[in-house]
Amino acid sequence: MAPTPPVADAPAATTPDEPPPAETAAEPQRDLDAVVVTGVRGGRTRTVANSPEPIDVIGHEELQVSGHTGLKETLGALVPSLTLIAQSGGGTSASVRPYAYRGVSGDYLLVLVNGKRRHTTALINNLSFLSGGSTPVDLDLIPAASVSRIEILRDGAAAQYGSDAIAGVMNIILDNDTKGLTFTQVAGQSYDHGAPLLQQTVSYGIPLGHDGGFLRLSAEGKFHDAGTSSANPFPETFAGKPNPYYPTVNGQPDPREANKQGTVYAGGYGRSNRDLMITGAYNAELPVASDVTLYSFSTLGYRDIKDKRGAFPANNIASLPEIYPNGFQAYRRIWEWDGQAALGARGTLSKWDWDLSTSYGRDNAKLGAENTLNPSLGPTSPTSFFMGRQIQDLWINNLDLSQPFSVGLAEPLTVSGGLEHRYERFRNIAGDANSYEDGGYVVPAGPDPFNQKFGGQSPSPGLASFTGTSPADARRLHRDNEAAYVDLSTNPVKKWFTGVAGRVEHYDDGAGNTVAGKFSTRYEFLPGLAVRGGINNGFRAPSLAQSGFSTTQNTATIIGDNRILTTSKFLPVDSAAARALGAQALKPEKSFNLSGGLTYELAHALRVTVDAYHLQIKDRIVKTDFIGTANNGGTAVAGILQANGVNGVDSAQFFVNGIDTRTEGVDAVAEYTLHSHDFGTFRPSVAYSFAQSKITRVAANPGQLSALNVVLFGRQGQIDLVKGAPRDKLVLTGNWNVWHFHTTARLTRYGTYTEASTTAGSDAKFGAKGITDLDVAYDLTENTSVALGAYNLFDVYPDKHGQIAIDGSGAYGTFAPFGFSGGFYYARLGVNL
Repeated sequence: MAPTPPVADAPAATTPDEPPPAETAAEPQRDLDAVVVTGVRGGRTRTVANSPEPIDVIGHEELQVSGHTGLKETLGALVPSLTLIAQSGGGTSASVRPYAYRGVSGDYLLVLVNGKRRHTTALINNLSFLSGGSTPVDLDLIPAASVSRIEILRDGAAAQYGSDAIAGVMNIILDNDTKGLTFTQVAGQSYDHGAPLLQQTVSYGIPLGHDGGFLRLSAEGKFHDAGTSSANPFPETFAGKPNPYYPTVNGQPDPREANKQGTVYAGGYGRSNRDLMITGAYNAELPVASDVTLYSFSTLGYRDIKDKRGAFPANNIASLPEIYPNGFQAYRRIWEWDGQAALGARGTLSKWDWDLSTSYGRDNAKLGAENTLNPSLGPTSPTSFFMGRQIQDLWINNLDLSQPFSVGLAEPLTVSGGLEHRYERFRNIAGDANSYEDGGYVVPAGPDPFNQKFGGQSPSPGLASFTGTSPADARRLHRDNEAAYVDLSTNPVKKWFTGVAGRVEHYDDGAGNTVAGKFSTRYEFLPGLAVRGGINNGFRAPSLAQSGFSTTQNTATIIGDNRILTTSKFLPVDSAAARALGAQALKPEKSFNLSGGLTYELAHALRVTVDAYHLQIKDRIVKTDFIGTANNGGTAVAGILQANGVNGVDSAQFFVNGIDTRTEGVDAVAEYTLHSHDFGTFRPSVAYSFAQSKITRVAANPGQLSALNVVLFGRQGQIDLVKGAPRDKLVLTGNWNVWHFHTTARLTRYGTYTEASTTAGSDAKFGAKGITDLDVAYDLTENTSVALGAYNLFDVYPDKHGQIAIDGSGAYGTFAPFGFSGGFYYARLGVNL
């Protein structure tokens, strides 16, 4: 259960020493004494400097000047331990990008809004190379304009917050300012690939009542167009063989072949999304008695994505010449509504602080396709489709109690406890029959080159690019969860803090019962110099989507240097076909975390922290390899599938508690603030994160597959998991505010990473790169400012490899954490009234 910190009573950037008058509200701040509420209980706030656990605090202004427009991309640039890769694979993963945190999937980072658990996305990342099968919170659907600050706890906290808090906790604190109106307008585009951006934000605050109540309203609108492709023109040869765009005519090139020179075919390589997003939020509190305060907050977002996903030359059986004589670029469509609403009250009764709240969240994604076809329907196939709908719901109710007791120690013993009920539901709803059915079309023989090549053959059923959800794949799952926790903390002596927490949870599905505990401590043995650390265990219950997701997909798998087309079924683990292949009900992932570090603070101006951690995760959930391909089970798997009612596919995948991992890392942060009467304020900082993961166990093949030469989780998946994200990341930031100028410069160095293949000779290794961001703002008046900035100022690209795919893509790989579309420049207007 999420603790309910007194958010309104602990406003952002509250410091005992007010900054000099020369500073303005437009200045990005990471105050050393910023009050934090994440990871502490009972209204007992602490500061970043004296927290027993490492916490990053990112303010609203720092988010604004990052040069990015969504929270995921912004935090990927600002937070060393968070990595957002350019493209994680096909499916919805390419449109709604997953992320990694401290070397593990974003599933292991719990996200709160105002201390309340946020619902996860409904769009499972089933085709992603990294974070395969993850369903993290989609941060981009929270309007950045509504955020006052973000607190990121870099330590396991399942004993305090429950499932998912294995690697850390992100608490997004909404703005509670009652001062008038703020407005921003941003416009920009990339250096090389267009992709114009327009973004507007507005936020307005007013006081409520006469005792500190408030209402803050925020809205944000964004249009970010797709850019031109980063792919090479369609290659003349591939793997040493001719690579014609059109079918040959009696063995000779089609006359149209000469005119396709320079054709960029892989439109989905690079920034391929056209995003339209409108989001809004409110945050409100109203004292109704001397000891009772009502509060409520909500976010609501709508997103419309049109993504270039899957291109087909005319030399492809799916490109029926009656519909697409010159091939086609398919588009994935996502229309998504996402919202969360919370209502609660807090107060004091018989010396106990209490907080009672309820919160409901939903992500509702409608999936579609345009400019594509179901070739098995023949020339009468439609070209636009409703593919299905995925919906994720979360309803959560909390009661939190806390009271300090004097027990003769340096500080009172704070006793906190609480109860939680959580209801979750996942629905995978079928689409139109045209998006998945087999129409039985057979290409007729004839003189046309297409008919000469494909006459007598049957195209694969379903859409050529991505297949809709069939009634057999549709699923509705739900579960209830009850939890109770207790948390004790005190200072036995003035300079020594200790805290201990415990939590029990019960799920009414296969996740069963879980128990988590945590101990943390901090001791200041010299003025400003302290040691801190802790030990905790945690858990993550399988998401409902992981337990019940199912789809049929026309895709390709890379075996060595060969691209093998395959029709594969992603099976729910409780289906007869999956059980016949050895699948079992998913169980919770379990974690063990050790951490320790040093902190040093000098005169409220310098802070240095170094923290090391050791994270073990047992029974991690991963998706299997494609079981049934030529080198992984072969036709025997197809026979097993057919015997269990799954026809028309040649391979299958499912989720499995397949591996144990160990991640070890170090996070280091140094920040300094220098005030000068003549030269303004200068704030340099350096942040470094290193994480190295290792697979310590791979599950053995189930008995059903032991004689079929099957690999459940093979070489490519293993290497992508532990080496696909940069092992280290360094962020150097300088913020200088003098007179009417506010300048932020940032250099981010991303370490090396590997994109794996099934064979070592085909692995692609990418070197370290440094990305420079610059934002320069000028105050035109007391209330108006303008800014010019650039992300990736020097137009840096990943290493260029000669391994070009059959469609011309792949020169820069797909995992680059800073993308492969080069630099992006922008202008910003800000108004504060």
